[in-house]
Amino acid sequence: MPERLPADAPADSAARLVGAGHERMIGPPASYGPDRLPSGTHPTVLLYDWDNTLVDGWAAITAALNAVFAEFRMPSWTIEDTRSRVRVALRESFPLMFGASWEQARDLFYASFRDGHLDHLRPMQGAAEALEAGGVLPQGVVSNKAGRYLRAEVAHLGWSGHFRAVVGAGDAAADKPDPAPIHLALQQLGHRAGASVWYLGDTALDMQAARAAGVTAVLIGDAGHDGGIAHAAPDIHFPSAYDLAAHFRALA
Repeated sequence: MPERLPADAPADSAARLVGAGHERMIGPPASYGPDRLPSGTHPTVLLYDWDNTLVDGWAAITAALNAVFAEFRMPSWTIEDTRSRVRVALRESFPLMFGASWEQARDLFYASFRDGHLDHLRPMQGAAEALEAGGVLPQGVVSNKAGRYLRAEVAHLGWSGHFRAVVGAGDAAADKPDPAPIHLALQQLGHRAGASVWYLGDTALDMQAARAAGVTAVLIGDAGHDGGIAHAAPDIHFPSAYDLAAHFRALA
């Protein structure tokens, strides 16, 4: 069952959004919502983050970043470094990291990433079960991964039939945590933002994007790579995708 965080739960004074090694601070949400689960607990639309929510593709991302770092004589990252540092889209993080050379760095990254990202792609535990159980509702993906690679990964896993909207970085006017990509996905689904729309992710940035879009922020996992559950400050928390699947089956 999901956990609705109490209104007096402790939280950091500000949420930290990390984009490839850079931080920017935003104010915390006004509250975590009521103790009891409201009507939004019974969703009408499910929108998912992609990396570390539905799939594990960090090996390919790390390899591509390290190819760029080697060219620029920068220290390499481990997979855990990548998991804990990468949040915002490349078009936001690379100008901060590489300055005037960011477009050269971008091209190097995508040249490396395109050659191996499908080989390293793996579903997160319980993700397939959650998608199957949630399939009675309209489902979509909203990610900060470049749209063309995101759609290739969805197709590679044979998951295209699960999603009626797949929105990646560059598809909307701005990327997460801006609400534009969530609103674009809802437009494609023919739905409006509201409490019965769930955006499910694994980071504080995902929760911030959900609130900015006017939908329910749902955390999957413990956000251990991003400061923990209290730091992420979700409206609803599921310990794992298996728990999410069980909740969907109970609603059926």
